[in-house]
Amino acid sequence: MAKREFQDAVEELDERVVHIARTAKVVKGGRRFSFRACVVVGDGKGSVGVGIGKAREVPEAIRKGSERAKRNMRKIAMSGTTIPHEITSGFSAAQVFLKPASPGTGVIAGGGVRAVVEAAGIHDILTKSKGSSNILNVVKATIQALNELQDPMEVAQNRGIPLNRVQPFWLGRGSNG
Repeated sequence: MAKREFQDAVEELDERVVHIARTAKVVKGGRRFSFRACVVVGDGKGSVGVGIGKAREVPEAIRKGSERAKRNMRKIAMSGTTIPHEITSGFSAAQVFLKPASPGTGVIAGGGVRAVVEAAGIHDILTKSKGSSNILNVVKATIQALNELQDPMEVAQNRGIPLNRVQPFWLGRGSNG
């Protein structure tokens, strides 16, 4: 019974292959090719992870990347269908800026960032990617930014102020949330 529940939970995950690269190792008889796959996995409810798989065949690299992404899944702070506050984060030379958006805006994001935020279940967000356009670094910068987000409830408790002073205006700043 528990095994069936686990399989149902695994089936609900949104798996996206963000990037596949062919690499070559030069050996005595020529070149030996292998593949690297960057995979983003999310449940659409605020959990997302990224994994990189390497193998001699593409399907095997994707499978390995998916397994690593599932192991690396983290829960992120969300406010409704968006993020609770603006944040800028970087990885290597890639910088990512994430900004909350009011309901109905949609996902305004480029390739790697879009895959991560959609897999996480964020439906309204504005993003900007600066610096390096290396897709692996952009994805890692996005994951890092999402991990650094703070839950409005925790911030309100830590500061000793009411929740409605911390929440974004579109979630009912004037009311108690």
